[in-house]
Amino acid sequence: MANGFVAAAPPLKDELDIVIPTIRNLDFLEMWRPFLQPYHLIIVQDGDPSKTINVPSGFDYELYNRNDINKILGPRASCISFKDSACRCFGYMVSKKKYIFTIDDDCFVANDPTGKAVNALEQHIKNLLCPSTPLFFNTLYDPFREGADFVRGYPFSLREGVPTAISHGLWLNIPDYDAPTQLVKPLERNTRYVDTVLTIPKGTLFPMCGMNLAFDRDLIGPAMYFGLMGDGQPIGRYDDMWAGWCCKVICDHLGLGIKTGLPYIFHSKASNPFVNLRKEYKGIFWQEDIIPFFQNLTLPKEATTVQECYIYLSKQVKEKLSKLDPYFDKLAEAMVTWIEAWDELNPQGASKANGKA
Repeated sequence: MANGFVAAAPPLKDELDIVIPTIRNLDFLEMWRPFLQPYHLIIVQDGDPSKTINVPSGFDYELYNRNDINKILGPRASCISFKDSACRCFGYMVSKKKYIFTIDDDCFVANDPTGKAVNALEQHIKNLLCPSTPLFFNTLYDPFREGADFVRGYPFSLREGVPTAISHGLWLNIPDYDAPTQLVKPLERNTRYVDTVLTIPKGTLFPMCGMNLAFDRDLIGPAMYFGLMGDGQPIGRYDDMWAGWCCKVICDHLGLGIKTGLPYIFHSKASNPFVNLRKEYKGIFWQEDIIPFFQNLTLPKEATTVQECYIYLSKQVKEKLSKLDPYFDKLAEAMVTWIEAWDELNPQGASKANGKA
């Protein structure tokens, strides 16, 4: 304290964990130090567990490698992907905090159009602590933002909004494209900074990207499973999208909201489109059946917790999607295993939503 001035404490400092999946040294954290150093990091090391991962000094963190995952989960460790960033969801499971922010190790601090560094975590927190409006679209986008409000004709009975479960951020520079789009637009870069946040309407799916994402673990954590991807699986790069589709139908059912837009991060490294195509190949075909599956899914009224919704969803995956490929039988079983492991590590985690159905 100097001259009577007391620095503001970082928001949600003791209620939020930052989850980072990685296979390399985390030098990228130096750029994020002003924003992330006050928070606790959960680092999930993918690949060779004998490799040493260096973390810059001054960060409070815990690091888990594959050996740790196997030791903690035992036989249930089979539900955590190997050699894929989907392993990050193990960090969600072992966290004991209410909120999670997850970021990739090739994501740097973005600058807004004025040149000011964007504190992505601060914006995610604002999004999560502010209601969502999935039941009626506000043409001024987020009505709770300073300088905005509900427009004429917006029903007063819906202006309270619903709790926000997920904040989905965006990216400057390298867009989050699939392999075919990467191949035809190899030099394309996203330079548009759209200064807005909006609620994704009820009944509308979206492709969730996991590299700049925050969520309320108490509200939606058990559904934030990134599936079976990577080593030994016929598909990759659909981990975050699978979680996004599952989360969206569950949020719609439980009366929760998802916001997208701000904050931006700077995505620095384009992955190899030919490698990506090999990972995505089956998914590109399968998604034409998967998306209608989610669009037509109705969760039972008796399902009032995230876990109950997710177990019902796993049964539907087995029943409706296994005809596409035996992989979906494995995925459905892994979804159940995930919930069992989640409940074992989080015995109080009922995650019953208090939103409006």
